[in-house]
Amino acid sequence: MLVAILGTLHHEILLFAIVGLAVGGLDDLLVDVLYLARRSWRSLVIYSRHPRMTADALPPADRPGRIAIFIPAWSEAEVIAPMLQNTLKCWQDQDYRLFVGVYPNDGATLDAVASVAENEPRIILGVNPRPGPTTKADCLNVLWRAMLGDERASGIRYKAVVMHDAEDVVHPDEIRLFDLLIDRFALVQLPVLPLLGRGRWLSRAIADHYGDEFAESHGKALVVREALGASIPSAGVACAFERDMLFRLDNGTRGGPFDPGSLTEDYEAGLRIRDMGGRGVFVRMRDAQGDLIATREYFPDTMEAAVKQKARWMVGISLAGWDRMGWRGGPAEWWMRLRDRRATLAALVLFAAYLAMLLSGLIAVLKIALAFPMPPLGPMTQVLLWLNLALMSWRMLMRAAFSARSYGWRHGLTAVPRMLIANVIAMLAARRAVLLYGKSLLGQPLLWDKTQHRFPDLRSDP
Repeated sequence: MLVAILGTLHHEILLFAIVGLAVGGLDDLLVDVLYLARRSWRSLVIYSRHPRMTADALPPADRPGRIAIFIPAWSEAEVIAPMLQNTLKCWQDQDYRLFVGVYPNDGATLDAVASVAENEPRIILGVNPRPGPTTKADCLNVLWRAMLGDERASGIRYKAVVMHDAEDVVHPDEIRLFDLLIDRFALVQLPVLPLLGRGRWLSRAIADHYGDEFAESHGKALVVREALGASIPSAGVACAFERDMLFRLDNGTRGGPFDPGSLTEDYEAGLRIRDMGGRGVFVRMRDAQGDLIATREYFPDTMEAAVKQKARWMVGISLAGWDRMGWRGGPAEWWMRLRDRRATLAALVLFAAYLAMLLSGLIAVLKIALAFPMPPLGPMTQVLLWLNLALMSWRMLMRAAFSARSYGWRHGLTAVPRMLIANVIAMLAARRAVLLYGKSLLGQPLLWDKTQHRFPDLRSDP
């Protein structure tokens, strides 16, 4: 009786898992096919006649302008000073101002910023009138108001607003690239390249799985998204907004262009710009040395921190995104928004797949112990299992290839076992996200549930 009940339960869970995995796998496969087709076409038709553009060949901007850099900072005393010092060194005499958002009850961060800002007119503090933490969007709105105040005081109108975090390692060519492209686009997103982890193998694996995911997302998914004409969501760093477009996002009730009630205000801003007719672009370009123009930073290297961070993304994009952003745009936009919002359901499908594997093992042991015959799997179930095996193998190949493209072939090979860690983090993050979202529906406000950061030692870290 027990084996029969377990067999029925296993069959239903297995069916749910293999159907869900097949749908998700075919969805990913279509993105892969589009990417490979586009890459082949550009290699054969465009790059066979024209060399690839690099930063040293960039023409000057038609209308050079001053760039505002927004850096929200809550509890960032350990990283904000070296980040600001490195940024000032990288960008030197280019026309920009660093707006750093701080809180009155975060004296350590205030002191760290002040230590760099002394006698440095390019750093402008924006002190939140409310004690922290609020939300990142609320802090960004404080910086928006500080920028408008600086415009009135200086008489100089800013051309663009660039987003960065307190732990970012910026690229020297970034400002020139933004200054050129913001004349043509409302949003310009550059790649994010996570720095590889340090310490014990688990810490390294947790940190490095971000590198695997961003290598694929910012090497393929955003490329396809742009090619289809869908919205380019801001990653929150290495992203420039055209100043007047941000002004249009300010509805006069939120204190700025970003919604303080959102945990993924950067992502939402990209979609809202698309809804208003603005065009975004994702740019992968190399500098004169052949290195990718990208923002580099350390991501969480503990399970707790990674789960917190990904749960925040899931709440803002996968759960709240359904009712906050709706389903505007054409078929390509609907498809991309559906892909954005499938994360929580995908985690449930993964959990069902792992549970089905455990039940398979348990049933096999009970069959041997009790000599209980089990009916064979149906033909459709077998077809789906073989299909999922093929799709999973292809998915592993693509993950390894894109990771190797960004970090080298040795790192690419180890990307496959890291997929297991990524799956565990996704499942735990989905559980946390559902709980947080449920609390928000009951009236509990969503706050800046940030993780601790560290800045690399640029003398020794890559």
